[in-house]
Amino acid sequence: MAVLQGAGRPLNASEVQSLLTSDLAYTTVVTILSRMYGKSVLTRVKEGRAYSYAPVSDEPGLVARRMHRTMAGEADREAVLARFVDSLSDQDERLLRELLDGR
Repeated sequence: MAVLQGAGRPLNASEVQSLLTSDLAYTTVVTILSRMYGKSVLTRVKEGRAYSYAPVSDEPGLVARRMHRTMAGEADREAVLARFVDSLSDQDERLLRELLDGR
């Protein structure tokens, strides 16, 4: 994900593989990119016989999407949010209050 976010443009699997610090096989990179696309964290565009991939959001946006998906499946959202807020540090609680107040 970091490779794609740092690229600033869509990359195909071969380009991603060349930018990785590990020696992953091309097929492994394709599998990982396909799975990430399947989880809706990447977009892809067909270019010739291959796909080029790009992240749908930056890292904070991806975390927010995961939180929203988790909340969407909860029947008692109030209880979940209450427990979440109770578990925040004082600093995070202040930040959340500022964000909710519109700064």
